[in-house]
Amino acid sequence: MNIFLSVLNRLDWKKILAAIMIGFFSANIQAATVSAKKPKEKVILYVPHDNRPISDKQTVEVAQKANVIIKVPPEQLLGNRTEPGDPDGLFKWVMDNAEDADAAVVSSDSFLYGSLVASRKHDFAKNTILQRTNNFIEIHKKYPKLPLYVFSSIMRTPKNAAASGTEEPEYYQTYGADIFQYTALLDKDISTGLSGDELNKMMDLRQRIPSSVIGDWLDQRQKNFQANRVLIELARNDIVSYLALGCDDNAPYSQTHNERVMLEKSAQGLSTDRFSIVEGVDELGLLLITRAINKFNNYQPLIAISYANGYGGATIPSYSDEPIDNSVRSEICLVGGIPTASIEKAAMIVLVNTNVSGWTYEAGEAANSPYPRANTESFVDKIDQYINMDIPVAVGDIAYANGADNALMRLLAKRHLLFKLNSYAGWNTATNSTGWSIGQGILSLHMKPEDKNKLLLMRYVDDWLYQANVRQTVARALNIFPGQGTKLLLGDKIEPAQIDAQQMAQEFFNEQLPFLQIRAVKVDFPWDRLFEADIQISRNPDEYEKRFFNSYKK
Repeated sequence: MNIFLSVLNRLDWKKILAAIMIGFFSANIQAATVSAKKPKEKVILYVPHDNRPISDKQTVEVAQKANVIIKVPPEQLLGNRTEPGDPDGLFKWVMDNAEDADAAVVSSDSFLYGSLVASRKHDFAKNTILQRTNNFIEIHKKYPKLPLYVFSSIMRTPKNAAASGTEEPEYYQTYGADIFQYTALLDKDISTGLSGDELNKMMDLRQRIPSSVIGDWLDQRQKNFQANRVLIELARNDIVSYLALGCDDNAPYSQTHNERVMLEKSAQGLSTDRFSIVEGVDELGLLLITRAINKFNNYQPLIAISYANGYGGATIPSYSDEPIDNSVRSEICLVGGIPTASIEKAAMIVLVNTNVSGWTYEAGEAANSPYPRANTESFVDKIDQYINMDIPVAVGDIAYANGADNALMRLLAKRHLLFKLNSYAGWNTATNSTGWSIGQGILSLHMKPEDKNKLLLMRYVDDWLYQANVRQTVARALNIFPGQGTKLLLGDKIEPAQIDAQQMAQEFFNEQLPFLQIRAVKVDFPWDRLFEADIQISRNPDEYEKRFFNSYKK
């Protein structure tokens, strides 16, 4: 014991304490360094405008691969084709989950009506709808630091019953074409004036539409219009961090265009950092998620734009009221990017596939053949050129609505360019495609190559395989299937339609993309119609890794 005490007395305690303190602080510095290298993942609450795969899980999948946590409400709270969602339940879900969130991206159509479809067919009183806009105020009061990114639709004006599907009030099946033409002439009268013949036609159309029908249709629109005006004021007063109003299925002269003009006047003085009106709706969830992620990273990418030869950016696509170049620039600004003419300085280039003529056609038409058109080769040359310059390429394929350009896709496959792109989209309307490609493309700049390629495959399966090819063939075969059903309501024909779609999809993979080694395909129709499909594929993982990811390295 005496020896032990003697040793202790001879120790230099000042040096020992100094060494302990240095070790303590060094450990904390190292821990802080590790923490700085692995920051907490950001959390985004996302309320889509319905449960379609493109609106819900496909959007979520893109965001997840961009290294954020996406929380989505339980599916029973979301609307579908026939049943609206639960506005009160969605509001409660946001309030219950917002404490740990870093941003919220919310569809006002879900918050106010239950879904996008419900916004057209609901029976809510105007006061009920306007009262629900206060839910955004309540969220801001409780969570004032939570950025609220809101997207809303300016109600669409389908050209006829066929274009409306089953998503408008029942009377649109009878009077849809008359309503469209009548309100288009009303809009033209306000914008430029009518000739004598046009005035007579407008009066004749008004006589053909029952007062109860046109009254109900305009009343529904007025409720939506007033709600959008309230949302604009919420953005003006910093309650909504950013508001995007989307013109759903629009035309140069239409009621949708007329309301857009009036809402732009209501928003005068509101900064473009807080508000925009754009063409399209279904892509807005992904675009606002991209904006939120760019804000997290303080990232404002420069994005270049180029078009196929011909009309190019001057093309006014189907379902739109403006040149596509205006829409593309608006979408870039919406995500927080900056359009640039300097390709060398650009983080990415958006290449838009348009027809020489400036017209957009339907993907299901015979014109969508696998044979190159006048500007297909030169467009693919342009893609190849920028890839070789190591400039990330996003392709918006808008030559056809509602599906990919077969000639473009075959040529990209032939020249081994499909998985050298950063993003691709060719679904639904032109701005759905360009907007999606811009959002996914920007997020892909920070993804692993294999994640980027999985997202590309998702679009090729949906937009090229299914929308441009399988869907059309199944639709033509419906008449020979047993049971009752149509392409808009499959009914008894859903099972044979699934079997046919799966067989055709497998054949497509075997012929067009054999290197993927797809073993099985499962096709579901979540909205009981052909327009949306949920397609799952299975493959040999080892073969997939070797022949898919590695074969497409630059």
